[in-house]
Amino acid sequence: MSLDGKLGPIRKGLLEFLILKIISADKVYVADMLKRLSDTEFATQEGTLYPLLSKMRRERKYYKLTAKGKSQLAELNEYWKQINATIDELGN
Repeated sequence: MSLDGKLGPIRKGLLEFLILKIISADKVYVADMLKRLSDTEFATQEGTLYPLLSKMRRERKYYKLTAKGKSQLAELNEYWKQINATIDELGN
């Protein structure tokens, strides 16, 4: 299995995390999300983003975090901190 194949599920999960972070700031259109991601390793296209957004909230043209979304983002932030601490601890 290639490195890309192994990292695909991680990237998909992190993309959802990043979308939650982008949405947490304010209402945002899909084009704005794509632009924010475009200069990162998470650059993606509408064909990838729309199914993810549909999963998060059906049939909206702009997105804003609900209380449940904010809670999920807080959990993901904490988990991300734990992952970073583990990586740093095991690192170099």
